[in-house]
Parts: sequence; C-alpha cells; structure tokens
Amino acid sequence: MEASAPVMDGDDANRARKGRRRGGERRTRAQGRYLMCVHTAKDATHIATLEGRTMVEYTVAKAADETNQIDGNIYVGRIQNVLPGMELAFVDIGIPKNAVLYRGDISLNDDDLEGTTSSDKRIEQMIRSGQTVICQVTKNAIGAKGARLTQEVSLPGRFAVLVPNSSTIGISKRLPDGERRRLRKIIDDVKPDRHGIIIRTAAEGVAADDLARDVTSLCEKWDAIEAEVSKSNQPRLVYRDLDLAVRVLREELNEDFRGVIIDDADLYNKVRDYVLAVNPELADRIEFYDRSSEELPLFERYFVHEQLHRALDRKVFLPSGGSLIIERTEALTVVDVNTGKNVGTTNLEETVFRNNLEAAEEVARQLRLRDIGGIIVIDFIDMETKAHREAVASALRQALSRDKTRTQVFDISELGLVEMTRKRVNEGLLESVSKVCAVCDGRGFVVATGL
Repeated sequence: MEASAPVMDGDDANRARKGRRRGGERRTRAQGRYLMCVHTAKDATHIATLEGRTMVEYTVAKAADETNQIDGNIYVGRIQNVLPGMELAFVDIGIPKNAVLYRGDISLNDDDLEGTTSSDKRIEQMIRSGQTVICQVTKNAIGAKGARLTQEVSLPGRFAVLVPNSSTIGISKRLPDGERRRLRKIIDDVKPDRHGIIIRTAAEGVAADDLARDVTSLCEKWDAIEAEVSKSNQPRLVYRDLDLAVRVLREELNEDFRGVIIDDADLYNKVRDYVLAVNPELADRIEFYDRSSEELPLFERYFVHEQLHRALDRKVFLPSGGSLIIERTEALTVVDVNTGKNVGTTNLEETVFRNNLEAAEEVARQLRLRDIGGIIVIDFIDMETKAHREAVASALRQALSRDKTRTQVFDISELGLVEMTRKRVNEGLLESVSKVCAVCDGRGFVVATGL
C-alpha cells in the first residue's frame, strides 16, 4: 500500500524545495554533525564515526559465525548446571562454549510464582538442569567469559522495541516532554495484546501509522520465531540479528548524520535497501566509495588511520600542552592527568584548573573512542579550591552525557581522584584490532633467559 504524503508546514516545504535536485546540478552533502565511514576488510568491517574531522567512535564488526558477534541472537538453550553459590547457570546454546544466565536475567511467568515474587526465590527454585529455555544474547563472549544471556527477549525495530509476552510499556527518556505526551496518547492504539513495547528515540515526530507498521512487522517476526522454536527443543539458533554494520545504522542513523560512506558494494546495497525500507528520507545520505576509482583508500581520505593509531597510544596530548596517560589493568583503567608543557600565564591554581577542564573533556572522548568499560579511576591534578573541583567534575559529567553507554561518576576525592564506571558492552578498541603477543604473552616485556 502506498503511504500518503505527510503534511508539511512552510519551513518543511522550503527545506524540501532546497533539497530537491535539478537536472545537471551537483548534489551538495547534507548538513549534519556526524559522518560515518565504513571500510570492509577481509575478516571484519570497520566503522569509524567522525564528529567534524575528529573520530569519536570506532567499531569492529568481525565476520559473524556461530561464536563471534552473536549478541542480539535468540537461541533455544538447555540448562547445563545451576550454581546457587554464584547465582548463575551455564546454558548450552549449541556453540562450543556455554553461555551464562544470571539470576537477575531469568524471567518467570505469574503462574510460576505461587504467591511469592521472583525476588524471594533462589535460582535453583527458578530453573533446573536439563530445562529448555528461550534466551537472547546480550553480550558477546569476552576473553574467558562466555556470552551473557537473558530470558527477557526483545526485538528492536526502527521506532519501537517489542518485548514478547510482557506488559511493558515505555518511552525513551531522551525525547522531550511534549513528544512523550504525544506518543503516550497513541501508544494504546499500536501496542499488541500479548506483548509490550518500548518507543525509541527515533520515533520523534513519527506518525501513528508508521509506528503501527513497525510494531506489526516486529510481531510477525516474533510469530516466525515462535514457530521455529516449536519445531524442536534441541539447543540451537532460532533468530540471527542484523549484521553489526546494519545494526549500528539502525541504532544511530538520524538527521545528525551528514553521510554514511561505504567502500564495499555488497554492504552498500544491503545498507541502502535497509534505510530505504525504514527511513527513506535518509537514503540519499548513504554513499558508495569506489576503491578502484578513488586515489586514496577511504580511511586515509578521512584521516581515520592516523587517528586510530593515536587512539592506541597510552599517551594523549592536550591542546594546551598537558597530557593524559591511560593504563589498562585486569581490575580497572587508570587515567593520569599531567600539565606537561602547559605552564599557564597567571598562577598555579588557575593553570591546574584549566588543564583539568581540558582533561575532563578529553577523558570522556577517549573512553568513548577506546570503548573502555568497567571501573575507571582518573587522577586529576590536585586543586585547592572546592569550586574548581566541582567545576571539573561537572565538566566531566557533561562531556560523558554525549556517550550513549551508561556511566556513573562520583565526586572528586580529597586525593584528586575520580572514581567512575562505564558499562562494558564490547571487548574494547585495543582488543578488537590487536592480538596478544606470543613472545611476552601480553605483558609488554621479555624475561631474560639463562638467569
């Protein structure tokens, strides 16, 4: 069915007339804050997001197989063994390494509770060895840890997320209050009877019909998954999520992106078809970068290689001459702030304060760029004035607010330390583009022999 044309006000009509190309005119690049460069290599797809000319995110999508890049996939799993002391269970999902299901990720029906809440039950009362479960991977295996599972399955679409067999109703907190009120009025009309839905940030300004079509498509997808599950209770994959490159666009692509440049024809066609289906007004921002006709590779053209190598260094220089030293350990990441060549012009306290403000902004950028997760400790230079310490902490929180990964920041301690956490979602930039040295086993030095 052909969709009716949306009603446009005067400003929308003017923008549409300006955006319309005339014969023989050269198309100008759309305006936007971000540019995404997508390079396909032999065994992985590399995605660099630039803000202006500065790289702010770098994602490596390794070739999908049965064990790598499985987050978002849905499996029929079989509980192998339950560990009450650890409040987790190991689950066979049909891949070599068992996945992990924590107690907090177990979903129980109301009929299973027998007058008690799930919080009152021990894990061995909730699941048992040999039981078959439907589960979804929420985190890929990292190092020796198996993939993490949840029974709270969700299917993300462009404008909504379907939560099967749930009464959940939610609207993105990133939307303005007025838009949330508008969506709340139409949510009852689009919500399926048996399932819950969460309205995404991308639904801002979207018509009720478009939202309903997205939800209907997700319901049909879930019906197909249920039909596949019913065929057999053997541990196996029943639904594979989109390729990571397409998923990134599903999550990120909006009016803030001035373009997405892809140097692989097959991936370009796949991405463009997807965007045409879910966001046709942004389809002209998907561009193909022909390696055979361009003088420079895509990443060299936009200085991605240069910035990537700098992102792997332990030392980061600040504009005024100061520096950061970033050290990764098994337990946490430590960031040391130094004044370096920054000698200031007034007094020591003011010099340190200005240096720390610069460092706060750069630390937030580096954590996002390097995709550093877990516990992070930042050693700012000592400041005597309480107002300066509060201003630096506020600047750090403000800079981190642009990071879509959840963070928690505590106040600066008397020693000038800031403790914070950043949710660990992926393995991190360094791990994704490197491998452990076979000589030193990743320790960074070689022990002398013959001692």
